[in-house]
Amino acid sequence: MANRSHHNAGHRGMNALRKRGGVHSSEKLVEKTDSRRTRHCVVTADCLDFLANIPDASVQLIVCDPPYNIQLAHWDVHADYLAWAAKWLAEAERVLAPTGSLALFGGLQYQAEAGSGDLLTLIHYLRRHSSMLLANLIVWNYPNGMSAHRFFANRHEEIAWFGKTSKYYFDLDSVREPYDEATKAAYRKDKRLRPESVEKGRNPTNVWQMPRLNGNSKERVGHPTQKPREVIQRLVRALSYPGSVVLDFFAGSCVTTRVAIEEGRHSIACDAEAVAQEYLKKQLAMTNAATVEVSDSLGSDHPVFGRASEAAAISGAGVGAAPNP
Repeated sequence: MANRSHHNAGHRGMNALRKRGGVHSSEKLVEKTDSRRTRHCVVTADCLDFLANIPDASVQLIVCDPPYNIQLAHWDVHADYLAWAAKWLAEAERVLAPTGSLALFGGLQYQAEAGSGDLLTLIHYLRRHSSMLLANLIVWNYPNGMSAHRFFANRHEEIAWFGKTSKYYFDLDSVREPYDEATKAAYRKDKRLRPESVEKGRNPTNVWQMPRLNGNSKERVGHPTQKPREVIQRLVRALSYPGSVVLDFFAGSCVTTRVAIEEGRHSIACDAEAVAQEYLKKQLAMTNAATVEVSDSLGSDHPVFGRASEAAAISGAGVGAAPNP
């Protein structure tokens, strides 16, 4: 079967646009600001109560690593997982800017756990009840993990990337993987390839080979399901821009806040467990931005309240949500 990308009008159009030195229309809708002074908060609160305080269309990126309902801890037990998840998914869509994205972590559940709250359930729900667009299903492939005897040992989790609209922001150049010198030399001989594209590196694809955090990892702060900084960093770099707002309403280990600080994004986060504040202190101690102040409340002067008016202007320019199917 032929490669679909060779016959995709959008793909061909983007190639032609790049060759002319142009940019996608979504990039014209964002305003990158001075990222040296950013604002951050991590609030101890229920996610639904917290989300109710965030303005419509004010957030560029949501990094969402929800409980999987596998009884890992008291916060990981929900009698009707989908009914609960539907509420925060609706709020997530409401607060996203027209150029915004939702990165939704999850895994597939098997045997007795199946259907209790896995990513398939959430994707199916969003396709029926949301106008957001599934841009990619990212497979996070890690070499380390538990062994198994009655099935093939699991070595992946998934991240479902949804764009609020077709104008979602995506900065591929910020996350390209460099070619080695031998590959560069070979590609430079190919007249079909532009030298500047070879220098930029390759698209990392939607299969990310990054290790999980071992129990003795220096990144560990104590949260049982902590995600690696490298994974969050790629999401933040690709799906948000300097001076934009990143939201994580299941803050957990507070790694999203750390990455937002390091990458020059504003951030807002919450977690129902007060211990997240202790995790935050450990995250800040591992950065070169340990002097950054992170508030324990969302003040009215946070940039998220200014972003709402900018998003309204974008919507007025003709960028809105697609109708529900």
